[in-house]
Amino acid sequence: MSASAAAASPALCFASTTHRLAPLHRPLRRRLPSVQCSLAAASGVRAPPELVDSILSKVKGTDRGVLLPKEGHQEVADVALQLGKYCINEPVKSPLIFGEWEVLYCSVPTSPGGLYRTPLGRLIFKTDEMVQVVEAPDIVRNKVSFSVFGLEGAVSLKGKLNVLDSKWIQVIFEAPELKVGSLGFQYGGESEVKLEITYVDEKIRLGKGSRGSLFVFLRRGQEIQIFGTTCGKKRSRGTQLLVEEYKEKLGYYCDFEGTLIRSNPKLTG
Repeated sequence: MSASAAAASPALCFASTTHRLAPLHRPLRRRLPSVQCSLAAASGVRAPPELVDSILSKVKGTDRGVLLPKEGHQEVADVALQLGKYCINEPVKSPLIFGEWEVLYCSVPTSPGGLYRTPLGRLIFKTDEMVQVVEAPDIVRNKVSFSVFGLEGAVSLKGKLNVLDSKWIQVIFEAPELKVGSLGFQYGGESEVKLEITYVDEKIRLGKGSRGSLFVFLRRGQEIQIFGTTCGKKRSRGTQLLVEEYKEKLGYYCDFEGTLIRSNPKLTG
């Protein structure tokens, strides 16, 4: 092996039986393992709150899109297109997709509820709520609650989530379970759904089905909040700038509230 080749291969070690090299007396540098902690960065700037509020105002009170005229559906689609420009990178890998979601809108009424959401089905079954629960790591539960002839009922589906690429997911659902009053049974067989996640944040999620149907989901329950409390003197300008920077970063994923409490030497315990 040539000298140049040996120099280019630092992983190779050579030992000599005739000459022993004296160790070099230089301080050893201990390399500490690096720990990286980061939140998934968005592909662009966070979506303006007015866009989120706009799409929510357009779909609320429309019986999940059924009562919207053609022009109304187009307006929802236009806002959804704008929100899609602010979608985070690889939304299928974001923990934001997990949680309990209420179906607020679907451009095709029968997509989320099947026969129960057809014109005839809506005359018989009054839909109370439509909920989708996405559980880590790969479980999806859909439930449509309704009332019929004074009885409460529900159709429930449980499925397994498969990631197809950076935005598309596939869910294989087991046979649906129908429950009316005290009676319950399964019917039909397995079904498959493909959905593209076009936008997601701590409040809403947008998805587009393989046949072009648009969904708007609203996260149920209280929004995620983080409260930070520090105790001490008033922050220096440099420290305050750092705090503001990280508050802005965390703000993409949750609400953050920081409180500064003046220290009291009498209460150090």
